Amino acid sequence: MRTILKKLLLAALPVVFLAGCVEYGKVDQGRTVAVDTEKRTVTFIRDKSHDGLKPDYSGLPALTYSFPVKPAEMGQMPKAGLRMKLDADKGQIMMYDPKKQNFDTFNIQIVDKQEGIDAKHPLVFDAAANKAKHFPTVDKEKKIVTIYSARQKLLVSFIPPDEYMNLSAADWDSGDEVRVYYKEDGKALRLMNVTRTDIFKK
Repeated sequence: MRTILKKLLLAALPVVFLAGCVEYGKVDQGRTVAVDTEKRTVTFIRDKSHDGLKPDYSGLPALTYSFPVKPAEMGQMPKAGLRMKLDADKGQIMMYDPKKQNFDTFNIQIVDKQEGIDAKHPLVFDAAANKAKHFPTVDKEKKIVTIYSARQKLLVSFIPPDEYMNLSAADWDSGDEVRVYYKEDGKALRLMNVTRTDIFKK
C-alpha cells in the first residue's frame, strides 16, 4: 500500500510543479481614443479609478494593443472618441489631444442643459424608428455642439472656444470602454468591448 501511495505522489509531483509555473496574465481597461483596423490596434486611456460609476480616464500615456490573434477572443469593434470628461456644472470639458499625447481641459459656454434624460427619452430616442438619435452633433454655423451622455443622463448643448470648432462630431464623442487581457505588453490575448457587451444576455 505504501509503495502504491509513493508512486501516486511521484506521479503527481510534475503536475504540481507545472501548475506552479503557470504564468497568469494581466488586465488593462480604459476609454478608446483610436482604432486602426489596418494595423489591427486599439489605443485607450486607462481608467485609474476602477469604479464603473465614477471612472477616471486620466492614465497617461495612452496604451496601444494589437487585436487578439484568435478571432473568437475579439469582442465587438470599439468606437473611438476624444472626450474624456464633461462637467456641465462647472462648464468644463476635458479632451484627449493625440498630437500632444496629453489632455486639454477648457471652458465651454452652456446653451442648454437637460438632466435626467434616460436612453428612451424622446429627446434622444426616435420611437417611430425604434432607434437612438445620433449624438454628438456639431452646428458649424451656430458654433454649437450637442452631447448626450447616457452614463450621466445628460443632454447638453454648448459653445466651445473657436479653436475647437474644427473637431468632428466623432471627436466630441466618448470612446467605448474596453478591457484587454494580456501577458506581453501591447499584445491583447482577449479584448472585450465593455460598453457594448450585455453581461446579462444569455
